[in-house]
Amino acid sequence: MVLTETVPAAAPPAHEGILRRQSLRESAARTYARSLPIVPVRARGLTIEGADGRRYLDCLSGAGTLALGHNHPVVLEAIRTVLDSGAPLHVLDLATPVKDAFTTELFATLPGELAEKGRIQFCGPAGTDAVEAAFKLVRTATGRDGLMAFSGAYHGMTAQALAASGGAQHTSVVRLPYPYDYRCPFQTGGERGAELAARWTQSLLDDPKSGVSRPAGMILEPVQGEGGVIPAPDGWLRRMREITAARRIPLIVDEVQTGVGRTGAFWAVDHSGIVPDVIVLSKAIGGSLPLAVIVYREELDAWQPGAHAGTFRGNQLAMAAGAATLAYVRTNGLDRRAAELGARMLDRLTSLAAAHDCIGDVRGRGLMLGIELVDRTADADATGARPADPQLAAAVQHACLDRGLIVELGGRQSAVVRLLPPLTITDEQADAILDRLADALTAAVRTTPGPTGSSPTTMRGTSP
Repeated sequence: MVLTETVPAAAPPAHEGILRRQSLRESAARTYARSLPIVPVRARGLTIEGADGRRYLDCLSGAGTLALGHNHPVVLEAIRTVLDSGAPLHVLDLATPVKDAFTTELFATLPGELAEKGRIQFCGPAGTDAVEAAFKLVRTATGRDGLMAFSGAYHGMTAQALAASGGAQHTSVVRLPYPYDYRCPFQTGGERGAELAARWTQSLLDDPKSGVSRPAGMILEPVQGEGGVIPAPDGWLRRMREITAARRIPLIVDEVQTGVGRTGAFWAVDHSGIVPDVIVLSKAIGGSLPLAVIVYREELDAWQPGAHAGTFRGNQLAMAAGAATLAYVRTNGLDRRAAELGARMLDRLTSLAAAHDCIGDVRGRGLMLGIELVDRTADADATGARPADPQLAAAVQHACLDRGLIVELGGRQSAVVRLLPPLTITDEQADAILDRLADALTAAVRTTPGPTGSSPTTMRGTSP
């Protein structure tokens, strides 16, 4: 009788077990984990290393949270300093040296008029908490209730923030047209489209039969991020400021994703020169840790003590990391660097669009960039826009991940490939990002059928 040794089956890699347990235990609402099935274990700057040993270039940056990338030395040092000092980590809204230093650094970066006569409210851990606080603030100050927001907007996941976001249904929030050149609601685009959008807003407010009463406030994003990387024209932003100021309507600007140098200015409102009544801040201001605030004109400060609170509004580690991040971006001119490098990346993406019929539009500001993917087999509308192709966008995202590049999707139908690299990337890293994206796009185009089952999209000048 011959005895044979049974070789035990190899255990599955550890990261596969982690992903499997996540799918079994976590909510069906999880999002990033579905499109990015990786298990990060180490990270530095632009690079993430997964549990499977693969390295990825991270162009998601925590949805714009990581202005300096992962584990930047100045951020780590700021956190260690607080930990080593023995300072309390949980203080509610009490004054501390760490909080004072953060507030001082933040106010040093704000538009002068707001910094001189502004008030700050620490709201809690997330941007949506700050949005809710802003709404409560303007309602208290004005005694009015309604709000004005814009199509395509995204302001968070709590009830009122969702009500002001573009996907809301059955809400009392008045929805206004946002300038969107590629898919202009007035089918004109450019300055004409922006002017018509402004006139629409003004007409609703001034027409006594419009059915729209004067609201407690208006909220807008200077660049719509989740809405598809759509920069608002500076002239239109100035018109919104004029319209709201003339009618004593507080203007709330959501800089949760656009702030701290992302768009090529320290705050995106700096491009247009407007000064909002309320500015909503989160993400990068915490230096990778949870922190959210609103800063507003002092005349709006009509709250009574305790009118707005939150247990975790005193996050000392986040304030220390945030102050270090704000100072590093300011002293090293990373906002100007984002403007210069972002313009070069946008030029190269535009060249990529010239080679691919499936790229309908390329747009962005600073290091907040996007390419909108469309069905090249479909007829264009009167302005030249074709239907979005979310299937191709998902294929591009997957092909990017295969090539070690993490990108996000956004836009009305999740057909916009978004790039949010850290402000610290080098020219060489920017080239590597675009090389991998171009290669992924070419691969996805070859293998993805059109949205209606048509032939795969092709490069311009090639045969199907």
